[in-house]
Amino acid sequence: MPAPKIDSTEELSASEAKWVTLRRIYWSDPEGKKRTWECAERKTRGKSGIDAVAILAILRSETNAFPPSTLIVEQFRPPVGKFVVEMPAGLIDEGEDPEKAAIRELEEETGFKATRVIETSPLQVCDPGMTTANMKLVMVDVPVPDKLEMPEQKLDVGEFITARVVEISKLAAELKEYEKKDFVVDARLSHFASGFELAEKIQQGKL
Repeated sequence: MPAPKIDSTEELSASEAKWVTLRRIYWSDPEGKKRTWECAERKTRGKSGIDAVAILAILRSETNAFPPSTLIVEQFRPPVGKFVVEMPAGLIDEGEDPEKAAIRELEEETGFKATRVIETSPLQVCDPGMTTANMKLVMVDVPVPDKLEMPEQKLDVGEFITARVVEISKLAAELKEYEKKDFVVDARLSHFASGFELAEKIQQGKL
């Protein structure tokens, strides 16, 4: 299968765009000065007011066959023109809550089935200076009865996603290796890995 690549780009008018549009915002700053701002806005937001979920899957062996691990996915992202490593994620379908969307998306992208939701974050914004896009982070429990095996993914037509299992304690180091391979690391995944690494250093008195 040939490697994905960007063939060409062109300007797109807001009226032609299917998933996003551009918006000019008129606002007043704390001194009362009138200002304007430009941003991208999703057209796909449903009644829930939440665009998407990112999924932090906690894989734990019920027989202690492997250390606590998580799932990451690799896929080519045309806006940056590179492969990106990130958490499993996806848009929330109409009528879904974030928890149901997270369990569905995790199984579609990785094949793993979560048995319960551990925690759901408050509403978060991804790039508030540029877009209205928002999301929730859903942490889910994925118990593994015996040895670790990669189940079959349930990808939609046109999706090309590689799923991997990584030990949580080794995630930060693994992401540094991805950078050497010219991957782009998603900020949400990077921040989680950095936070976990920092917590371990504080616990061990290494700071």
